[in-house]
Amino acid sequence: MQKSNSLLTKDEIELLGASLREIGQKLLKQANEEGLKRIWFQGEEPYFDIFFDLKDDKIIWFQFTFRGKSLSWDSKHRQIQTGLTNELKLDDVSFYAATKTIENDEKLDQEFMNLVKSILATRSQEKIFSQALLLFD
Repeated sequence: MQKSNSLLTKDEIELLGASLREIGQKLLKQANEEGLKRIWFQGEEPYFDIFFDLKDDKIIWFQFTFRGKSLSWDSKHRQIQTGLTNELKLDDVSFYAATKTIENDEKLDQEFMNLVKSILATRSQEKIFSQALLLFD
């Protein structure tokens, strides 16, 4: 099977996209700002999730984490940022989800960005994912 952007096959990307499930709103700490809504999707694979912050049904921030890598976008800077999380480190602190930290890359990880776009595209028929894909333009 041919590899897509040297990380995963097309079939693996399809499976990852299909595995994303929305986490119930009761489990999320909502933002303090009026009219802001947070949506969380979690994949079957560990360390794979997507957070969206919406205001008036428009994405104002999102973060995609997968296998110790991160991609984020916010409406203030209007640019994609990639980085590394501490999730795959073996110290005691990283076992607690609330302690996730992200160290931004100095240079955009184009390969990871392409992978994120490919995974989001598997769900492009859903409004939130199609909106996220537009942020890459």
